[in-house]
Amino acid sequence: MIDPKLLDILVCPETKQPLRVADEGLLAKLNASIEAGSLTNRGGESVTSPIPEALVREDGSALYPVRDDIPIMLIDESIPLQQD
Repeated sequence: MIDPKLLDILVCPETKQPLRVADEGLLAKLNASIEAGSLTNRGGESVTSPIPEALVREDGSALYPVRDDIPIMLIDESIPLQQD
């Protein structure tokens, strides 16, 4: 679980927009896409590991995975939320 104090200071490294915790419905949808082999990150690589927790950019267009309670705040590791 992301520490609320950390969440207060984290922003998207690309746009500097605030972030919020991704809801379970979004995570379920993304994990289904991962299981189907159809999810890629911004760097163009397939996402193969389930995402148990993530942060979503305020505008809802990008998601940053959280691994082992550490937000992965790299632009190439972000997941665009408008994938075909």
